Amino acid sequence: MPDAVPPLTDLAYGPHPRQRLDVFRPAGVQGAPVLVFFHGGGFIRGDKGMRANVGAWGAAQGFVTVLANYRLAPDHRWPSGPEDVAAVWRFVREQATGWGGDPSKIVLAGESAGAAHVAAAALMTRFQPAGWQIAGAALLSGPYNAGLEAAAPEALGIAQPDIRNNAYFGDDPALWATASTVDQVDAAPFPLLIAAAERDLLQMQVQAGELFARLVTRHGYSPELHWWRGHDHFTPGASLGSEDGTVGDPLAAFVRRACAA
Repeated sequence: MPDAVPPLTDLAYGPHPRQRLDVFRPAGVQGAPVLVFFHGGGFIRGDKGMRANVGAWGAAQGFVTVLANYRLAPDHRWPSGPEDVAAVWRFVREQATGWGGDPSKIVLAGESAGAAHVAAAALMTRFQPAGWQIAGAALLSGPYNAGLEAAAPEALGIAQPDIRNNAYFGDDPALWATASTVDQVDAAPFPLLIAAAERDLLQMQVQAGELFARLVTRHGYSPELHWWRGHDHFTPGASLGSEDGTVGDPLAAFVRRACAA
């Protein structure tokens, strides 16, 4: 595995204090794939520092790896997430060459709320700035259907509503379809990985399958679909860099395939 250099920390990609990112780089690379990872946290919490292991793992794989924060609900509601993903992409594209990366080989990835933000930015062209180009995207256990999130407590027998989703998507059912990625896909197919975990939150398992089915049957996609055995909602990202290759091995292989296409 390549040696890493000290990370670049708290680089500003926008004016808000949350619009900061860290960059983990292998030593001596040029034209490397660039993996941009967005943490989870239920739309209301979380920080790039909690996934420093992802940065170290990515650099060890030979990827320039970017960990990005984004603005949080309830102060910043839909669509602040995909807007921040687009802003990160723009900044990374401009800076990637100086970090040893290839700006044409950017793969976006996210877990939980981060996956929701990546999915919206990558699958809904309204959020994509001029020149938008990504090599692929990886979605780990994200919510992609705001209406289902609201109905999940009763429909799926979940004991308590997840108020975090209302903090971001809002309380107005008329807006949920607009905020539901599964209903708003209009991007042309690109390499995509969709995953959920064996012991994931039930609504995340359902939405991974729903997004996969919609993309295949309605939009001409051929996504990879992964089911992480032995993992729950929180452990896939935490496992990167450990001896457990359940998540890391296929994710690294996906990044390499997407960037070789």
